[in-house]
Amino acid sequence: MTAIGLSDTDISMKDAVMRQLEWDPEVDSTAVGVTAKNGAVTLTGYIGTYMGKLAAERAAKHVRGVRAVANDIEVRLKLERVDSDVAADIVRALELHSGVPETVQAAVHHGHVTLTGKVNWMYQKRVAEKAIRHLRGVRNVLNYIVIAPQTVERDVRHRIVEALHRNANLDSRNITVSISGDTAVLTGVVGSWLQRESAERAAFDAPGIARVDNRIAVESRRGDLDERC
Repeated sequence: MTAIGLSDTDISMKDAVMRQLEWDPEVDSTAVGVTAKNGAVTLTGYIGTYMGKLAAERAAKHVRGVRAVANDIEVRLKLERVDSDVAADIVRALELHSGVPETVQAAVHHGHVTLTGKVNWMYQKRVAEKAIRHLRGVRNVLNYIVIAPQTVERDVRHRIVEALHRNANLDSRNITVSISGDTAVLTGVVGSWLQRESAERAAFDAPGIARVDNRIAVESRRGDLDERC
């Protein structure tokens, strides 16, 4: 042990995440702190935009061996805006995206945005959030949009499996897909958090799927982290 409660692997992972944050052009890591223990990474400190906070989390997940990320970074806006101006920008942003139906609504409180309403597809829920999270004055987005899908197609499991095999970012040989109602259940093992998320996105894009129960485990090969550090 090189520090109280921390192993060499923990310290190597912390250093790897810090280097990844510094490398990512979307992240201002000046005031961001990192801790790591047993594959779980915690991000602390503050950053100037909500998009920067998301980018920091995304960068941490790209590091081999990271199995979970707690994103406790605080968004401290460089330019404060009143909620009414942010709300007006949200309306325009949602209107510009044809994939977002009029059933989607937003509420703003001190820069914290809550999305509600019903859509037929998961991609519509994702597009709605993506359309607004870059807006000036947004501190956080809570996406409570409900998926009210059409009937699940009979061959949906086969279509999800095919989509996983087509994904260049994913080794799908150790992933199993099952369907329960409008839920896709994913099990198996992958080598990185990025692959786990890629599998989940592929399943969400299937017709009629409202929820993905992602039980895929992230297990990096021994020595991979040390080789990258």
